Amino acid sequence: MKGLSVFLALLFFSFLCLAAQEGDIIDWDIDSVFDEPWPEFSPEENADDDAMASVMGSVKRKGIVFDASYRFQGGFAPGWNITPWDDDEERVFTWGPYVKMAASLSMDAQISEIFRVKSVMDFCIPSKKNSVFEFSLGDFFFDYNMYNAVFFRAGKYSQSWGISPNYEFTNLLARVPEDGPKGPSYIMKADVPIGVGGVQALALTRVDFLKGETPARNDIGLGGKYNLAFRWADFDLGIFYLDRMPLRSFFSTKTTLWNFELYNEWLVAVDLNNDNETSFAVNLGFGKDFFNEKLDINWEFFFNGEGKSSLYHSETDIREEGISPFVEGFNMALNLIYRFGGKGKPRLFTQVLYAPMQDSAQLIPGFKLNPWEHIDIYFAVPMALGNKEGYYYKHNEDPKNRPFSMMLLVTLKGSIKAGYY
Repeated sequence: MKGLSVFLALLFFSFLCLAAQEGDIIDWDIDSVFDEPWPEFSPEENADDDAMASVMGSVKRKGIVFDASYRFQGGFAPGWNITPWDDDEERVFTWGPYVKMAASLSMDAQISEIFRVKSVMDFCIPSKKNSVFEFSLGDFFFDYNMYNAVFFRAGKYSQSWGISPNYEFTNLLARVPEDGPKGPSYIMKADVPIGVGGVQALALTRVDFLKGETPARNDIGLGGKYNLAFRWADFDLGIFYLDRMPLRSFFSTKTTLWNFELYNEWLVAVDLNNDNETSFAVNLGFGKDFFNEKLDINWEFFFNGEGKSSLYHSETDIREEGISPFVEGFNMALNLIYRFGGKGKPRLFTQVLYAPMQDSAQLIPGFKLNPWEHIDIYFAVPMALGNKEGYYYKHNEDPKNRPFSMMLLVTLKGSIKAGYY
């Protein structure tokens, strides 16, 4: 109860800070602080729409585009393995200094009007794996347009389903089995446009081809999704199955009503290896801007009755790739973001994730500044509140999985493109 009281006090303080300022609205992007690949909440588009636009746009003249991106980062993240307001002799303080230099070189080759290939090479210092140097393959895939009716894409890349910016439970393609490959995804998919929507069918595996491994039959998952779009609402129906995991299907809808962006998702999981045991999950959320588009709010309710399950998250500038368990039971999320406007484009944000059945919560207040061209300054205080055995105390956004830290990160970044046609 002590932790919960602190949580409520901090939340109240965050509301006061937001109410006392004025500025312009931007999309919610707390993911930028930790470079998490969260989908951006929007009533008009999602990751699948962007992917489809990319494939449809492949009908171009022959040529090649080179893209070089660079990022230099420095900062520190002091924190404790036990929250500072809890009296515990085992509490340990660490500074967590952070320095990184990274570059990404990509080639986007339009070989013909119907055939396109993209490859990305990444390297960074220091390496997250050996602390010296790392050179790795990023995306590597091809697009093929068959008669402007079927659009194929195959190779090493990631694909996302679902709407929720907080709980990716309908992103079935990110689910991983307890015992099986858990690395980056290799996907072959086909998109067939139907009106404004369309059908998508795919095969996915996480077997490491870079190490010469060959997928067995039970290492390949199969799935499909149907999108039906109207002016007043957008609907998605999807299904995915991989051996050693339940058969999962989801239904989602999103619309705009009275200037509120509403979304609702349902998931049903049937464990074919355990007497067809059935479970479900559901969410309901909305997004809304206020004060002449100065304050943006996203709220979501989520119930996870599926039980134990895991989600793959890609490697980022802060965290290594890994597996995150889903929080069970009832959950709530609140995202607030406010832009002040003027020089530096300061923005204030707060995210709250709350699991009442576990008496566990995560609060991340912070701000972002862009004082000079190419330079971003982030400051955030991710903290876990409530029960020490609760979900967010053991699984949080700190790169070292500490329940309390203060993260300051300065980034100098830029990119340049050159093309030949």
